[in-house]
Amino acid sequence: MSETLNSPGTRLNSILAKAGLAPLDAVLSQCFEDYLALLLRWNSRVNLTAIRDEEGILSRHFVESIACARALPAGIGTLLDFGSGAGFPGIPIALCRPEIAVTLAESQGKKAAFLSEAVRVLGVSTKVYSGRGEALHAVFDCVTLRAVDKMELAVEAASKLVRTGGWLALMTTVADLPALQQAAGAEFGWSTPLPLPGSEDRLIALGERTVSLPA
Repeated sequence: MSETLNSPGTRLNSILAKAGLAPLDAVLSQCFEDYLALLLRWNSRVNLTAIRDEEGILSRHFVESIACARALPAGIGTLLDFGSGAGFPGIPIALCRPEIAVTLAESQGKKAAFLSEAVRVLGVSTKVYSGRGEALHAVFDCVTLRAVDKMELAVEAASKLVRTGGWLALMTTVADLPALQQAAGAEFGWSTPLPLPGSEDRLIALGERTVSLPA
């Protein structure tokens, strides 16, 4: 495993430490190095993410997703990453919280193909659904959303996939949060948002469905 001072895993742990977050162990560090290498290779020919440099991916995508994984409440057994894109935060959640059965929903074919390859390479027991999340006929203990197109509409659709007592996890900005909470509906009770590392305005908001889904 890569143990050099300049390896991506070492730099990722340094960024986590600066954010006051616990480091990854050697096995997880290697998994994130493999994920980064795959992401950079695919991003050169498929537009997976606008952030294309190593440091940006480590400090924004990886650290935010790891923070999300650690912020999720205990007892979550199933999770849907709605509009997963390049796998954030779903793949890091699958890596950091192996007790959670993660489904990655992505309607763009090339991104879904990347997700399938990432799942294979990383060896995580994660499902990839190549379609729109709202078309799934299932409910989950938790649904996550991050940087999804037409976010308010996506949150409205995603909220219907959260079981009673389950969680909606939104990675967004201070300014956008009120509209997204409104889109989720009055059935959700929200805890105090948690700031995301490295940003003054980005946060994760956890809403618990307190009212049963309609029959």
